[in-house]
Amino acid sequence: MGDFRVAAGAGTLAGSAAGAVHFPHPWTAGGVTVESAFSGAHLLHLATAGCVLNDVYREAERLDITVRGVRVTASGGFDLETWQSTGIEYGVEVDGPGSPDEVRELLQAVDAIAEIPRAIRAGASVWRGP
Repeated sequence: MGDFRVAAGAGTLAGSAAGAVHFPHPWTAGGVTVESAFSGAHLLHLATAGCVLNDVYREAERLDITVRGVRVTASGGFDLETWQSTGIEYGVEVDGPGSPDEVRELLQAVDAIAEIPRAIRAGASVWRGP
């Protein structure tokens, strides 16, 4: 089955592990760090983590919640015969002065609108073009 775990962090919760890769990011001056191996399975999970991270910043701005840092982990497995995903679980850590209720509201809003998790939940056709 395997566990294909990734992490994306920004602000005060940016990753500092050896091998973390830095990318520019419009929501944070210091950019985003990514901790991941490079395989298709890891990239699928990274798409989830990256989307959630972006949406935490976007929705926090909309809700007027200060965010100093965000760290999102995503992991899951695959049936090694069919490579069907066994599902993706993600977790979010938010650093900011907001109350636990404000953070809970923020994360509920993000879970409802995050595009990549929504697309994966809905399913999609994938095909090779010409």
